[in-house]
Amino acid sequence: MPPEAPRSLNATDIRLDGAVAVVTGGGRGIGRAIARSLGQAGASVAVVARTPSDVDATAAMLTEGGGEAVGIPADVTDGASVDRTMRKVERSFGPITILVNCAGTCGAIGPLWEIEPDDWRRDVDASLLGTFLCARAVLPGMVARRSGRVINVSSYAAIRATPCIAAYGAAKAALVHLTNTLAAETAPFGVSVFAMTPGRVRTAMTEYMLESQAGKQWSVMPTGEWLPAERAGALAVVLSSGRADALSGRFMHVLDDVEELVRRADEIRRDDLYALRLRA
Repeated sequence: MPPEAPRSLNATDIRLDGAVAVVTGGGRGIGRAIARSLGQAGASVAVVARTPSDVDATAAMLTEGGGEAVGIPADVTDGASVDRTMRKVERSFGPITILVNCAGTCGAIGPLWEIEPDDWRRDVDASLLGTFLCARAVLPGMVARRSGRVINVSSYAAIRATPCIAAYGAAKAALVHLTNTLAAETAPFGVSVFAMTPGRVRTAMTEYMLESQAGKQWSVMPTGEWLPAERAGALAVVLSSGRADALSGRFMHVLDDVEELVRRADEIRRDDLYALRLRA
């Protein structure tokens, strides 16, 4: 569990030169912060999202800062779109070494029995199906090269009963389990897989949860301190660097002391901590 007050996460000394990163949901908010942090650390970054103006704006921020970036409009819930995107990234920068699955929506707000099936499916597909399709596209190359890192952006809604956003919470819980399982599948091939939560960050999605008619009616936005999106970027850099590979398969918060968790990695693996489990 994260500490009460934010700790500094030192990622400033980490370099990712030569790495090629894909960040879905990278057009704005948390995804944009992660893309910028990876770019500032030296990675070449492909920014992927549905809105062309958003991905172009994020890519421009990175290139104006001296980095290498490309914006690629794509729908992560469309397998053909995902495959085309990954091929384009590899033509631009070379083999993909880092995948950050940050795309997600929370539009199905209200009691489950009042939610339209299409709205439910949209939230689940954005987080879960999109992650599956993107991972499926890049993992063959990572497995063949016996190297790579996948970071899945989840939420504390995955492990807490949060009424009226059941689709979002279910999808994010599935991501945590998918991370754990995928880490076990890829461990023999030198690939590490992580889940992370950025905490409570002001984004277009959280503004919708606060200000939309449904959000106001059902009060779905948890209270607490707002965290800067840059903390998610710093954690993504640390996880991408290999420093935390001993924690592959685990679910971390941006307020966790990652260095301490790495020191406790044997205990965490032995006791099966930082994963979804039923405790008897």
